[in-house]
Amino acid sequence: MRSGDDGALTLTIKMKISPEPSSQEKLINLMQRYRDALNYSIIKIIENKTLSLNKTHKLLYSNLKEKFGLPSRIAQDCYREALAIAKSWLRNQNKGEIPKARNLRIWLTYNQSYRVKGEYVEIIGGFKLKIIGWDRRYDSYPNREARLVFRDNKFILYIFKRIPKPAKYSPKDILAVDVNEKHIVVGNSKVECRLETAIEKALHYKQLAENLEKKYSSTRYNAWFRRRNIRNRIRDFYRKVKNVIEECVKKISHKIVMISKQNQYAIARENLTGLVENLRKLPKDHKVSLLILSYRKLEFWIDWQAEKHGVPIIIIEPNGTSSTCPICNSKLKENGHRIMKCSNCGFEADRDSIAILNIEKKALSKIGGSLTTPTASQMTDVAPNRCEELMNRPERNLCPLGRGGGQHIEKWEGMKIRWIPKWIKDVSCNPFSLNFIIGTRQTGKTTGIKLLINELLKKVAPESIFYFDCSLLADIESLRRILDKYLEIKRSENIKNSFIFWMRLQP
Repeated sequence: MRSGDDGALTLTIKMKISPEPSSQEKLINLMQRYRDALNYSIIKIIENKTLSLNKTHKLLYSNLKEKFGLPSRIAQDCYREALAIAKSWLRNQNKGEIPKARNLRIWLTYNQSYRVKGEYVEIIGGFKLKIIGWDRRYDSYPNREARLVFRDNKFILYIFKRIPKPAKYSPKDILAVDVNEKHIVVGNSKVECRLETAIEKALHYKQLAENLEKKYSSTRYNAWFRRRNIRNRIRDFYRKVKNVIEECVKKISHKIVMISKQNQYAIARENLTGLVENLRKLPKDHKVSLLILSYRKLEFWIDWQAEKHGVPIIIIEPNGTSSTCPICNSKLKENGHRIMKCSNCGFEADRDSIAILNIEKKALSKIGGSLTTPTASQMTDVAPNRCEELMNRPERNLCPLGRGGGQHIEKWEGMKIRWIPKWIKDVSCNPFSLNFIIGTRQTGKTTGIKLLINELLKKVAPESIFYFDCSLLADIESLRRILDKYLEIKRSENIKNSFIFWMRLQP
């Protein structure tokens, strides 16, 4: 998935396909010949430095058809892909070995090398593959180039499409993102949550792979490489490492962007380029290589999801974000495990919480805003490595809906025909009452709850209403900590009766 400069996004649709049994071996043979032809073309282009399409065509077209037996259009796709790979390698200042294709894959051009017809994909050469399943959300957008891949005895067709970029909204606030090894911290001066990463899980699989390599190796040669079963197990472990990290960063980035879009926030993140470069200088142990991989992927997916959903993103320099006081800009000193204290104004907090406040402050100054000066008590109750906990911020907002009720109420008020769920009348707000609103997604539960809160705001003080989205929580322990925190605030501010709303609470 890539972002274009012409107001469009390029995304990839994964399509599971299955060839006819009689043609499967022939298709695999074609893919093997394509791979050999691609490696041959890359070497020839680099040796002859034929970096124009016309010269490459004259150099390779006839050879690819005669020597490798490729169909005419497949031969053109082959040297086009080889030319792109060769140019990329020549532009790289830190050139390693000449790139070589190892997996079976074919680059295809729509309506020339392949086409989608009904429930089948037709590939030039008389191949017909049945479609098993694919994402139908983007069927209205035209197909472009595709890549056919054969892996683990399965055929996958990746089809590229172009979709228009959504317009970005004007942000109401900032959601700062601070990247750490074990968790990603997101929040601002009002709220904060911590999302666990999968570094330890990925590290476990990488250690299993390296233990096998050591077990079946000697000083003379790597015996594991000649034993197919051991080699496949090692490759499976390394594939799991990559998949675990990829899945984790996709989920985290999607959650960050959805929170921002729902609340009309702009995402503020640090520029991780310098961090990655500093990590490269460290000894290449298990953890360093995994951190480099996860940081780069997280940076990519946050930016991509933000572009896809029209969420503004602000990139700031990371200098001093966790060591500068967000109140008076003085240098902070360590005061315990990951706790920093300002000797000038007495501010004290966890390093990650400080980073969130400074990232928010830098982002606001970058867009011409300002950070509200804290007036409440300092954050002295922060314990290290607590995940997804609502923090005691300098200024608390106990009712994050405000009197407007957020985007759900704004959408409801903009409707020509407005509806009010019947169950609102059945909800008891007398102490002590316990109500459960159960139903399928997109049936108006959240809108109904916010309508109920708007009615309560006419009768009670905002401080007596606590609303929290439980989709941000990792486990029941996080829920207990947040409830304890609110009850502590309730006692300190002498709130007699409370109305607590837990949204999206799942077993």
